[in-house]
This record gives sequence, structure tokens and C-alpha cells, in this order.
Amino acid sequence: MIKIAPSFLSADFRTLENQVRLVEEAGAEYIHLDIMDGHFVPNITFGALVVEAIRKTTDLVLDVHLMISEPGKYLKDFADAGTDILTVHVEVEEDVPALLDRIRKANMKAGATLRPGTGIEALFPLLPRLDLALIMSVEPGFGGQSFMPASLGRARALKAEIVRQELDVEIEIDGGIGVENAHQVVEAGVQVLVAGSAVFRDGAIAKNVQAIREAAGRIDE
Repeated sequence: MIKIAPSFLSADFRTLENQVRLVEEAGAEYIHLDIMDGHFVPNITFGALVVEAIRKTTDLVLDVHLMISEPGKYLKDFADAGTDILTVHVEVEEDVPALLDRIRKANMKAGATLRPGTGIEALFPLLPRLDLALIMSVEPGFGGQSFMPASLGRARALKAEIVRQELDVEIEIDGGIGVENAHQVVEAGVQVLVAGSAVFRDGAIAKNVQAIREAAGRIDE
């Protein structure tokens, strides 16, 4: 089953609760929340307080991507805020396997991701600890970037390794996803499509989500 995860980096924060409602009505499965600290990546977004505010307005899966240098310091904050899936980068200067174990012990699903320039093989030994593996198809840190076609090969390699290890790990992709490439990424093995500007463009959230879903090759019954 293909899942759509609108990235709230592109949402209108003046009417945040309304944006959540519109995403729910559009049939999205996840809400994707990018946490940036201005250090691991050059941009700054928001923290656990915003995640908590969104949690109070919806039962959708909150899919939180930590683009921060010291995620271990903040795991409890995001667990307490109501995060469902918490994703960390393999490039952080921490014990990533231990981080993933802590995420699961905090009753969240564990995710891991990596920059486009990091070999996809860095995820392979972590897969038994993962519920979700995120492929960044742009450089992390900014919205609105163009999709990197090399991400398709990375998705195929990751899918093949998940199958080889006989694991049940969702593959998610984030960066430049829209109707023009949704089918390609699904064919490459991706199950969760993060889309920001392609979902929130022109305020036509329901129409845009449906268009991405149809392009991916699935229409809800």
C-alpha cells in the first residue's frame, strides 16, 4: 500500500490546524515534520512543541525527521510530544544503533536516513533495527529542491537488501516528489511518498494528494 506523507515544511503555518484538517480530508496517511537545528543543516524550523500541537489536532501518523546534530538529547521530548515515527541521520556523531534502540524503547517506530552523498550501504547493517528507511532525494535542509534521479537506484538497492534480509521495513522518499516521478519511485520499491510543495501548491491539497496517488498507480477504494 502506497502512503502519502505531506511535508509540513510547505504548509501555511498561519492556519496550522486548518492545514492538518485539509490533509486529513485529502486522505493522507502520514504527516511529515522536518526538524532542523541550523547546525546539522543550515536552516532552522521548529521543535517538539509544534509536534505536540499537531498531535492534539489529529490521529494521523506523525512522521518526524530529525535533521539535528545531537538527536539523543531530544528523543524523550519528541516521544512525549506524540511522535509515531522518529528518523535520525546515520551521519550524526552518536551511536546510531543505540539511538534506534532507544527510539523503540520510547514506544516510537525507528527510522534512519542519510544524505544523498552517503552510500546507501550505510543503512544495511541498521535494517534489523528499523521500521522505516528514508531516502533523501534532495540535499536535506531546504524545501522546493529538484528530485535527484540517482535516488531511484538507491531505492532499488535498499529494497533488494531488505528482501535479502527478509525484513519488513518501509522505504520512504523525500525531496522533489510529485506527479511527474511518483510512479518511478514506487516502481523502485518506495512505499511512503513525502511531498511538500506538490501537496500544498495553490491550496488545492485534496486535488494534489489524489493526483500524486493516481500517478503512483494506486487509487483508494
